[in-house]
Amino acid sequence: MAVKPIVIESFLELAASHPVLDVRSPSEFNHAHIPGAYSLPLFTDEERKVVGTAYKQQSREQAIKIGLDYFGPKMRPMLEEVEKLLQAHHVQQANSNPIINSNDVPQTILVHCWRGGMRSGGVAWLLDLYGFRVYTLIGGYKSYRHHILEQFEAPVDLKILGGYTGTGKTEILQKLERLGEPIIDLEALAMHKGSAFGHLGQPEQPSQEMFENLLGMKLRQWHNTKETADKAIWAEDESLRIGNLLIPQPFYKQMRSSPCYFLDVPFEERLDFIVKDYGKADRDKLIGAILRIQKRLGGLETKTAINSLIENDIRSSFAILLKYYDKWYLKGLDSREPGTPVITVKGFAVDHVRNAQLLLNQLKQN
Repeated sequence: MAVKPIVIESFLELAASHPVLDVRSPSEFNHAHIPGAYSLPLFTDEERKVVGTAYKQQSREQAIKIGLDYFGPKMRPMLEEVEKLLQAHHVQQANSNPIINSNDVPQTILVHCWRGGMRSGGVAWLLDLYGFRVYTLIGGYKSYRHHILEQFEAPVDLKILGGYTGTGKTEILQKLERLGEPIIDLEALAMHKGSAFGHLGQPEQPSQEMFENLLGMKLRQWHNTKETADKAIWAEDESLRIGNLLIPQPFYKQMRSSPCYFLDVPFEERLDFIVKDYGKADRDKLIGAILRIQKRLGGLETKTAINSLIENDIRSSFAILLKYYDKWYLKGLDSREPGTPVITVKGFAVDHVRNAQLLLNQLKQN
C-alpha cells in the first residue's frame, strides 16, 4: 500500500469513522487542533525548535539528519501507541454502532502536520511500512484552517432565540436539540455563559482558534447533513464577545440579520432562575465578577450589590444585576440589522422549558 494524500473535504469525510493523528508538537496541538484528533507528536517543542533552527541556519539536509536522530528511537513506541489508539477507536465505533465488528474495520489512519510536509510524511511512511492504510492531508492543518474560515462566510439559515438574562435560553436550546432541531450552543463551545459571571463553574476557555474550529465544524456538519440541511439552525442571541472569545464577524453578522424569537418571561421568574443557577457560587468569585463591571454598573449599585451579597441577601444583589443586564440586552436588541424581525413570544415562564415541544410549536407559528 502507498500513502495517499487527499484534500481537506475527503480528509474530514474519512475522519468521521477513522482516527486522525496530529503529528505537530504538543504546544501546536494544545493551542488548537481538529476536534477529535489525537496528538502524536513527531517532535517535542524543544526538538522542533532545534530542527527548525538547523533548517534556517544550516541546511535542509542537516535538519533532516537531526530530525532522524530524534525520530529513530521513537519509531517502535509510536507504532505501539497507534495500535492502542486504533483498538480504542474501533471499540468506541463498535459501541456506538453495534452493526460494526471492530475486527473487520480496516486499519486506516489519517495523518497531518502543519503544512503537509516532512513531519506527516515521515510518520505516514512508518505507518505505511508497518501495514496501515494511511492518508495524509494535502496542505496540512493550514488547509483545515482555510476550510474552517470558509464556513463562516457561507450563508446559513438561522433562527435566533432571544430573551433577557434568566430566560433559560440554553436549557431551551438543549431541549430543541433533543427534539431533532439543529442547534449551535455558542456558550457551550466557548465554555462561558456570556455574562460577567459566565466563567463560574466552567473550565478554562479554549483559544480563539480552537473556538473557531469547534464552531466551524458545527456549521460544516449542518451544511453536509441531509437530515438537518433543510432546517434552520437555532442559536442563542449573543453579544460579539463571549468571555475572552469573539464570534467570527461574518457569522455574527448573519446572526444579527436573522429572525430573533424573543421569549417574554416576567422579571421575578427570571430572578428566581438565576438565584437558583448562581446562588450557590463562591461569594468571593461573585464579588469579583461584580467588580469587573463596576464602571458600567455604577458606584452606588456596585456597592449595594456587594453589600447585599455580604449580608447573604442574594436575591436583592441579583435583582440589581438583572436590571443592569436587561438594559444592555435591550440596547443590543435595538441595534440589530435594520429590517430584521424580532418576534415576541409571550406566555412563557422559565419552568415551561420542560415542555419544549409546546414551545417549539408556538415558535414555529410566529
